[in-house]
Amino acid sequence: MLELDEARRAFLLRAAMTAVAGAGVGAVPTSLAQAQQHHQQSAAQPAVHQHPPSTGHGAFLNADDAATVAAFTERLMPGAPGKPGALDAGVLNYIDLALAGAYAHLQDFYRRGLTSLEAYCQKTYKTSFVALGAARQDEVIRALETGKATEFGWPRPQAFFNTLRTHTIEGMFSDPIYGGNKDFAGWRLVGFPGAIPVFTTEDMLSKEAYAGKEIIGLQARAPVRRA
Repeated sequence: MLELDEARRAFLLRAAMTAVAGAGVGAVPTSLAQAQQHHQQSAAQPAVHQHPPSTGHGAFLNADDAATVAAFTERLMPGAPGKPGALDAGVLNYIDLALAGAYAHLQDFYRRGLTSLEAYCQKTYKTSFVALGAARQDEVIRALETGKATEFGWPRPQAFFNTLRTHTIEGMFSDPIYGGNKDFAGWRLVGFPGAIPVFTTEDMLSKEAYAGKEIIGLQARAPVRRA
């Protein structure tokens, strides 16, 4: 189990390193950035908005669906001593807020996918996904990833798995202003410095992970709105 956790964490870390390197200082998911840009153009508002505090769900997900998403994402990015996982980073909060906003077009996708996931677990294990042990949850996830999970129509199991994995990566490593990456947990994990405005030539050429004391997110760089 520990070997599987490490392998899964390593895979997502590699994906995250590629994502944050290509996203620039803001590390903004493309869909969210486009939605913010559209809002700015249509309403003449600053492009950066901070999400209100949340307990982790309630913007879109109900309690049962939130528990399933939280358990699923934690198995995709499991925490360990000194290594934050999806729960530590607030990935559930990120997904919930995104589904109520920029990813609203995926609401039915999530509803149907979670319903199919529950039906598969009940048929196969006679209980819900959240009630399964970690090993059984991993079996379910592998069944989705390989397309072997029954009870799925639309979305297909692989599509549902791939979407949740993508959103887990975003919730772990995008700027905290979007509701995830709590306390810069994901950025600290990969040594990403955040929205630092100036680097020296030496900084840019260095291959070492960022070791500075301060990490800056987009909220610190948001324009001040004047009356």
